[in-house]
Amino acid sequence: MTSRERVLTAFAHHEPDRVPAWCGASPEFRKMACRHLGLPDDESLSLHLGDDFRRVFAKFAGPDRRAPAASLTHPEATSRTPFGIERRGYGYGQPLGHPLAGARTGADIEKYAWPDPDWMDVSLVHADALEWKGLYAVLGGDWSPFYHDAIDLLGMDRLLLLLYDAPDLIDSVLKHIVDYYWEVSRRIFAAAGGSIDIFFIGNDFGTQNGPVVSEALFRRFFRPHLKRLVDLGHDFGLKVMLHCCGGFAPLIPALIEIGLDALQSLQPDARGMEPSRLKRDFGDRIVLNGCVDTHHLLIKGTPDLVRRRTREILEIMKPGGGYIASPSHDYLLPETPLENVLAMYETIREYGQYG
Repeated sequence: MTSRERVLTAFAHHEPDRVPAWCGASPEFRKMACRHLGLPDDESLSLHLGDDFRRVFAKFAGPDRRAPAASLTHPEATSRTPFGIERRGYGYGQPLGHPLAGARTGADIEKYAWPDPDWMDVSLVHADALEWKGLYAVLGGDWSPFYHDAIDLLGMDRLLLLLYDAPDLIDSVLKHIVDYYWEVSRRIFAAAGGSIDIFFIGNDFGTQNGPVVSEALFRRFFRPHLKRLVDLGHDFGLKVMLHCCGGFAPLIPALIEIGLDALQSLQPDARGMEPSRLKRDFGDRIVLNGCVDTHHLLIKGTPDLVRRRTREILEIMKPGGGYIASPSHDYLLPETPLENVLAMYETIREYGQYG
């Protein structure tokens, strides 16, 4: 099987030739791994690890004042979101301000300087996807972290209070955010001309001890916007996969109800996220991607322990298909020992075979 065939077979909840493998890693980790392995580029690393996925992106082509990393105004800022929030710190960082924290009316929301989908250039997406020659499962679409953007705009405390005190304001903020992501992704899929397989989005609705909000609040405020994105992907014939960290198991039935095809991350040390439970309760209804612990195992373990635990995960998750093997996060950090990561992918190749 090609990687693409392998992944799509797993998405159909059938058993391919082997469990598909996924590698999400930070640029710093990938650079470190290439250096240690003597590999020339990212693609060589993906081939070395046996990654069955590739990804394409639209390019920012808007004004510098809203660019991801140009013309930053705060001296500590390292990046900027599409919604004008400057952030600092490692990776995605933390917001340096909450410009809608003082919003009191719908007019306050309306007059905010919302981003323009015209700022994203989708013209190269099709050509970029064709570079993979149909051999890999291609991910595309905007990451669409609308829940995190709402926190950036309002502040976490205020967002949670407004869920009760001013639900219409929350509805308005979320609609503006998702309107932008929906339209950018629609343009990406239209430009891709069928060369993308999976719409990959990300919102972290879990903590180590459970969902950030109750199931009732999740269904009221956030599920409708996820459904808009899921429906968009399906309208273009795509599978839709959500990255979500933490212990969000109580929300999984609501995600299945809106037709979500796959969940990525699956942290086995978070409450309610035991691999055996996920497989038993949901494995025949949604693709499960992850479960190899990055929080403790890959950081602190030995290669032998990684091999043993990865094999245990495979034995639980692989029967019947519907499983993709990967670390329990989409962003391997550079402090993760390379020998542990290699041990994981070697074990996936050796013990992930079907038949």
